[in-house]
Amino acid sequence: MNVSNTQIQMRKGLLEYCVLHIISRGEVYTSDLIEELTQAEMIVVEGTLYPLLNRLKTAELVTYRWVESEAGPPRKYYSITEEGKKFLDTLSETWKSLVNSTLQITAKN
Repeated sequence: MNVSNTQIQMRKGLLEYCVLHIISRGEVYTSDLIEELTQAEMIVVEGTLYPLLNRLKTAELVTYRWVESEAGPPRKYYSITEEGKKFLDTLSETWKSLVNSTLQITAKN
């Protein structure tokens, strides 16, 4: 079994939660999302973010607006919707429960 594949799957499982959390702080440009996720070692390939953002948009959890740029093409800025905030709250509760359960199991010798 390849540990690297398991690590990647663990990160992918948390990526949606982390992306929604970042967007919930305020309107964000895609490259800023990529930068924060890369620094936190949550994404290895940038191409994984764009399909996720499209899924979140289709599910009406996030929205975006185009902003004209003086240097280059317009930029797409993402923000969380009210439905997205509710979804994120539910994910946060699930995350807390999973962390507690994991710590309970892994703390035993």
